[in-house]
Amino acid sequence: MITIIDYKAGNLTSVQRALNYLGIKNQISKDPDVVRKAERLIFPGVGAAGSAMKTLRERGLDAALKEAFERGTPILGICLGSQIILSMSEEDGNTPGLGMISGRATKFKFRDESLKIPHMGWNEVRISQPHPVLAHLNPGDEFYFVHSYYPQPESDVNIFATSEYGFEFPVAVGVDNLFAVQFHTEKSGPVGLQTLVNFAAW
Repeated sequence: MITIIDYKAGNLTSVQRALNYLGIKNQISKDPDVVRKAERLIFPGVGAAGSAMKTLRERGLDAALKEAFERGTPILGICLGSQIILSMSEEDGNTPGLGMISGRATKFKFRDESLKIPHMGWNEVRISQPHPVLAHLNPGDEFYFVHSYYPQPESDVNIFATSEYGFEFPVAVGVDNLFAVQFHTEKSGPVGLQTLVNFAAW
């Protein structure tokens, strides 16, 4: 059973639809006790870091998620979920994050006006070190992105894949039983669905 964490941050139903399509048993929950005891967790999200962290704290989900992480529960972060697992986000005036990986969510900054923010669309993802969640993916595989910020861990050891938009930036980060991706697995067609299958087996 995969529990999808509900903290009023967006793409819960699209993630659930993808899991249902794959026949993977799942539930959506905002109950910290359910999150604390979950077999596996998906930490999705779209929106702003400040309001997301506020809701997590109000619902007691920040502590529950950290406890699950410390217990060794497999966790998959998606989009905003790949940013607020870091120490902080530049969004909303340097919002403190969950601190599960040292680093910060950094905003795209370009002098080239042809590079629009947010970055939207399909981009190739390049695997920099292997991980079970990225198994069976091939060079040239593209995933769907919608974001203005990206995860920037302090250490390269936490970076598992990158993409390019004006410059190379991290798109998959992880440590121990936590893995998180900036792209939308649930909106990325067969390759995105493959990552969800991989996570369910990890």
